[in-house]
Amino acid sequence: MMQGSSSRNLDEMVENFSLFSDWEERYRYLIDLGRTLPEMDNTLKTDENLVQGCTSRVWMVAETRDGKFHFTADSDAHIVRGLIALLAVAYQDKPVAELTGIDVEGAFKKIGLDQNLSPNRRNGFFAMVERIKALAEN
Repeated sequence: MMQGSSSRNLDEMVENFSLFSDWEERYRYLIDLGRTLPEMDNTLKTDENLVQGCTSRVWMVAETRDGKFHFTADSDAHIVRGLIALLAVAYQDKPVAELTGIDVEGAFKKIGLDQNLSPNRRNGFFAMVERIKALAEN
């Protein structure tokens, strides 16, 4: 895994999740994380910005500013907003050149999301990761 701020932030997030003894508490924490997301302007919630592969509706737009990746995303599902918040910890304002080295899948497993989310939510999470990578290449 790459060193630097991106891995430290993700490691801190994994550590935060490990403080909870059961999945119910982790689930609540994930929903609370989603509540910290900034509001996405409704004008950006278009079909063009929908992430394909998510059961819930997820909108995502991104841009590169000064070589750093910045994205805005929202969902109509609380748990998915929490997953977006996790992705923000991993990818928000990171140098575009570092994005491919971020081990978000490893963090996902360490947190236990691979075992505790439904297959549809897991697929949606990785669809969002793929969308981030695609947007970062543009």
